Amino acid sequence: MLLPEISLDVVQDFAREYGYWTILGGIMLENMGIPLPGETIVLVGGFLSGSGEMRFAIVLGCAILGATLGDNFGYWLGRLGGWPLLLKIGEFFKLDVTQLEDLRNRFSCNAPRAVFLGRFVALLRIFAGPLAGISQMPYGQFLLCNVAGAALWAGVMVSLAYFAGRLVSLETLVSWVAQFSLLALAGLGAWVAFSAWRHRRGVQQTVVPSSDSSSI
Repeated sequence: MLLPEISLDVVQDFAREYGYWTILGGIMLENMGIPLPGETIVLVGGFLSGSGEMRFAIVLGCAILGATLGDNFGYWLGRLGGWPLLLKIGEFFKLDVTQLEDLRNRFSCNAPRAVFLGRFVALLRIFAGPLAGISQMPYGQFLLCNVAGAALWAGVMVSLAYFAGRLVSLETLVSWVAQFSLLALAGLGAWVAFSAWRHRRGVQQTVVPSSDSSSI
């Protein structure tokens, strides 16, 4: 999620001035819910390591650590006090308690996959941690999925920028990754909508025979 004020040039300037702290701190804050351009930050780190200005292994380590720490903060925020906060947000968007509980239950059914793969989806990278906490996902399971997902996401992004950055411009690379992330979000939304439709249809098919049999 990218704030309009934070351009690619600004991220590069910060990375060159503050080095690895930009990678670690930026990604950690984004995963805590601060709207910073996490994807751009990690791509800049990989690009600069490809040009020899940073070391690949350290950039990768900072990205993994930052993502892991940020999501852990989100998890405990959700587990200790996130549900009342979510209820307040739901009131703002005119969502009732039943709808929010359904959202929480659906996440619970897919929590390990959502935490593991959520970083590749726009917005879910920020909200997967708090939703895992709100859903009371066991911390050991969350930590395992969180670390594994952080390693996969960071490995793909840093390596992509490291190698592809030698063939295309950084601006083009950032644009491609952003488009993929939005497409993944759209695909996730379509899958959730289809799952909800199929669930409602199953409930209706179960109710109709029951009512017919009772009238006989």
